[in-house]
Amino acid sequence: MQGKRGLVMGVANERSIAWGIAKAMHGAGAELAFTYQGENFGKRVKPLAASIGVDLLVDADVTDDASMDAAFETLTSAWGSLDFVVHAIAYSNKDELAGRFINTSRDNFKNSLDISCYSLIDVARRAAPLMTVGGTILTLTYQGSTRVTPFYNVMGVAKAALESAVLYLANDLGPQGIRVNAISPGPMKTLAGAAIGGARKTFRQTEANAPLRANATLEAVGGTAVYLASDAGACTSGEIIRVDGGYHVLGMPQAENI
Repeated sequence: MQGKRGLVMGVANERSIAWGIAKAMHGAGAELAFTYQGENFGKRVKPLAASIGVDLLVDADVTDDASMDAAFETLTSAWGSLDFVVHAIAYSNKDELAGRFINTSRDNFKNSLDISCYSLIDVARRAAPLMTVGGTILTLTYQGSTRVTPFYNVMGVAKAALESAVLYLANDLGPQGIRVNAISPGPMKTLAGAAIGGARKTFRQTEANAPLRANATLEAVGGTAVYLASDAGACTSGEIIRVDGGYHVLGMPQAENI
């Protein structure tokens, strides 16, 4: 990753998946910029950025075109080009993740799909012109996109849409040498994960039943991101890479847990 520059979107604290990816990218030699949304998140992100020598931080709200315009103008002015983007952004009203999926409100559906899926398309459209010699766009998904997962509800639909967007973007941007992929970790103890009801039970369930008897780590997800964004991933695009201890292969719990 030496000589490569990348934007990391979605760092919230030291347990964020985006932070695990950022540390791995930094360790592999990449130069990074971070976005944050609002001063409250900025206060959390700035010390983390400073700890790995990142001094380009941009306030960006993915639901606000003017904010995104300003963010990418700042990035263009500072760097002029871009090698990769890490999109680690998703949101849904946690109150609607606790009830029945059928009761999803129209407003929360639109907001969840806007922030969790459309933002990737918008970011890709803005980043692509800066990837003058090709590049990589990475996002994060979860198995709730294809398999019903308790307490995930509309986020499962949003992640399904996100994964479909990855495929279409990979096809659109491939002629420009831009690769688009998603990483799908198992459940992790993150700020976002804590908002999902039953998170602890889900974490224990997957750990007890995954073939590796382990959940994903920040280091494992970060290493996968480095592979995808590096020259080693030059021929990988349109993929959903699972980093979940093998849990996705199961049809039933392990025999000892039945």
